[in-house]
Amino acid sequence: MKIEFVKECEESLDFNEEAQAQKVLAFVEQYMESPYEMWVNVTLVDDEAIHQANATFRQVDRETDVLSFPMAEFDQPGDFQDPRFLETANFYPENGELLLGDILLNVKAVKRQAVEYGHSVEREYSFLLVHSMLHLLGFDHMEEEERLVMEEKQRVILDQMGIKRS
Repeated sequence: MKIEFVKECEESLDFNEEAQAQKVLAFVEQYMESPYEMWVNVTLVDDEAIHQANATFRQVDRETDVLSFPMAEFDQPGDFQDPRFLETANFYPENGELLLGDILLNVKAVKRQAVEYGHSVEREYSFLLVHSMLHLLGFDHMEEEERLVMEEKQRVILDQMGIKRS
């Protein structure tokens, strides 16, 4: 797993954000049995930056916790043999790594939601990374059936990593 990690906000968390992102996203890559080494861009931002991105790219005029920008499409989420994925996937020319997409993560929302949900900041951060990575792999939660599948994957991944709600 290759991560391009950028921090565009002053807000910090009480752990090494880059190391935790590497750990979580590499685990998801392994869990999903990717035949490719993946490349993901992770950018930490504040409320204002994610509000602007949400308005620009989704026409939603408010802040959010995380945004995912996939670079490939799946008819069957997480299926690396899916014809649509194979047609739309982008690979880094020099080494063949799969350019999976971009994650924008709102650090202030991580802190707020950790308090709101009664668990650690590290757990919320990890959850949002797993959630976003699954979006990059074609999973969604717009329909009830999709939501149940995605939530179960999130739960299993976090449980296997030993990242529990406190």
